[in-house]
Amino acid sequence: MTRTLRAAELSAATVALFAAVSFAAPSLADTGAPQPGHTATAAAPQGYLAAIYAKAVAVLGLDEASPPAAPAVQKSLDELVGEHEATAATDGEQDCLAKAVYFESRGEPIEGQLAVAEVVMNRAASGRYPTSLCDVITQKAQFSFIRHGRFPTPDETSQAWRKAVAIATIARDKLVSTLPSDVLWYHADYVAPAWGKRLTRTAQIGLHIFYS
Repeated sequence: MTRTLRAAELSAATVALFAAVSFAAPSLADTGAPQPGHTATAAAPQGYLAAIYAKAVAVLGLDEASPPAAPAVQKSLDELVGEHEATAATDGEQDCLAKAVYFESRGEPIEGQLAVAEVVMNRAASGRYPTSLCDVITQKAQFSFIRHGRFPTPDETSQAWRKAVAIATIARDKLVSTLPSDVLWYHADYVAPAWGKRLTRTAQIGLHIFYS
């Protein structure tokens, strides 16, 4: 659609330029008798029109040789996980996030695992929780797998861990998203905490219910 409009603009600009030249210097646009001091050739009018066309292209900033850019292909979450699976995180913050994904949701669908990572990310960006991902996760009485402020040790040889590392990367780099940025809480669907009644239920993914 954009390229069609630009082509129309180019056509109109060419006609306008040609008309302007014909009015100001009709002898140059005339395809009839040669002008004094010049030798007429059959190709001269065509060459002059080509020059007008090239000028119109330059004025409009078009590049006729360049084809339209192909639309970007959005990769699926499965594809992204496959690309980013790893046995170890690249830094401490990613390691904390991967452990939260692993211990909180490794049995969940990958969309649910990403949602857990996004809750941690959302909390760190909210101004209501610590700004460090590790501090968000180890905050007292927030994540049940944390004991005395410490992380348990995941099975780093398992595929579940490699996926958790991938999910942490995808969440941190914001390659794809499943939840709005104001979703800060979740719980399993087999419990009913009192605080859930005060919040807005946003989604259920697998066994987890998410709130804003």
